[in-house]
Amino acid sequence: MTFNRSVKIAPSILSADFANFGAEIRAIEAQGADWVHVDVMDGHFVPNLTFGPMAVKAFRPHVKTVMDVHLMIAPVDPFIDAYADAGADVLTAHVEAGPHIHRTVQAIRSAGMKAGVALNPGTPAEAVAHLVDMVDLLCVMTVNPGFGGQSFIDMTAKVRRLRAMIGDRPVHIEIDGGVDPKTAPLVVEAGADVLVAGSAVFRGGSVGTPEVYGRNISAIRAAAEKATGADLG
Repeated sequence: MTFNRSVKIAPSILSADFANFGAEIRAIEAQGADWVHVDVMDGHFVPNLTFGPMAVKAFRPHVKTVMDVHLMIAPVDPFIDAYADAGADVLTAHVEAGPHIHRTVQAIRSAGMKAGVALNPGTPAEAVAHLVDMVDLLCVMTVNPGFGGQSFIDMTAKVRRLRAMIGDRPVHIEIDGGVDPKTAPLVVEAGADVLVAGSAVFRGGSVGTPEVYGRNISAIRAAAEKATGADLG
């Protein structure tokens, strides 16, 4: 993973065909996905249950780009090694998931992964002010986590504050929730560079008609890049 601030589209496979993950992952990458986003939910920290380490390990051989694993679970620390073994490139934990986020970030990095920290909509940017020298990614939730297909919550002011905190540090700002061609420009203009999109990428397509995924990804990317009016590389 070479760091840059170009717009990266990270389709969330939570919106993919659960019976056909390998083909779905290959399809979105072939159609222009930069990262593959995997939403891990425990039915405890968030009101839904999705993938565990064994599923993520099964996805890994199909992912040729970056496997971006977002843990919406509590506690996090007992599972870090399992997701490292599963092949996560980026592992993101929620600042709200436990009392010792610094320890969690250190453990993620010690396990050989890039470390991300996510903030729920109700959590202020200042909650991660003391982590900017330790993390590789800050994920701003623009929905309350737990389900796909929710409506976008405007967090552009938070994104701007985080971007100012980061300065010239090599830290990505990721947006997760309600990203589509209408909302992508708002967050990219504010300073985000990784856009997680689920239903907006997968809607209308399938492994049999993957070109729909390509059009959806291209529409989000074009809208986002147009908003900057500048080279994002």
